[in-house]
Amino acid sequence: MELKTIQTPRVPVRYYEGGSGEPLVFLHGAGGLNLDLDFLDALGKRFHVYAPLVPGYGDSEECPDLRDMLDFTLHTWDTVAALGLKDPLLVGFSMGGMIASEMAAIAPNDVSRLVLMAPAGLWLDDHPTPDFFAMLPYELPPVLFYDPEAGAKAMTAGTNPEDPEFLQGFLVQNARQLGTASRILFPIPERGLATRLYRIKAKTHLIWGDSDKLVPPVYAGEFQRLIPGSKLTMIPRAAHAMIFDNPEAVLEAIAGSR
Repeated sequence: MELKTIQTPRVPVRYYEGGSGEPLVFLHGAGGLNLDLDFLDALGKRFHVYAPLVPGYGDSEECPDLRDMLDFTLHTWDTVAALGLKDPLLVGFSMGGMIASEMAAIAPNDVSRLVLMAPAGLWLDDHPTPDFFAMLPYELPPVLFYDPEAGAKAMTAGTNPEDPEFLQGFLVQNARQLGTASRILFPIPERGLATRLYRIKAKTHLIWGDSDKLVPPVYAGEFQRLIPGSKLTMIPRAAHAMIFDNPEAVLEAIAGSR
């Protein structure tokens, strides 16, 4: 994947591009793309992948103008337009799945295929999701990964997650990235999406880790109920970070969404 920059009406957008074939736009989760690049390389063997960074993530410029869900949705549509794409396969993971859902709901005639991987955006009082904004690095792996030990090593590149130097860098990066994400996810990831999902006309494929502890599988059933005609694939031996836990099964599921 090559990291590039493109101008949109509000802010320059950094994005990864690579691969060949059918165009696919991948929208990342609240954790960014650091752990997803190997997966994007594998995805690039089947698709021409475009993976824009949400402003404020990685080395991208922040954009205070993105204040609410509508702003994030329209900005992402602006990004797709700036890339010169028309009706790509739209794939969203977690926070990115929430944005992709809104895009397909607000412009139902412009999205024909939609893949939502454990998307955020719904809230069930009987099944509250964990507050990851309050978690320290060592608390995240058991929530995000099927194998917490392997996940912790990947997150920290082998560094002790309680090491003061690592912790300082993590907190600085998190403050910047989650400061942006909090505009649509904090205090709970609920911005009325449930009332708009009926508008989605796209062929929709929901993909969920069967051991997801961050957005439990009960939410998969609710998304499927609210999106007309949607189908659901459960990924075995996978938690929320299904891209890390079982990438081959996720790749096959996405490839089946053509």
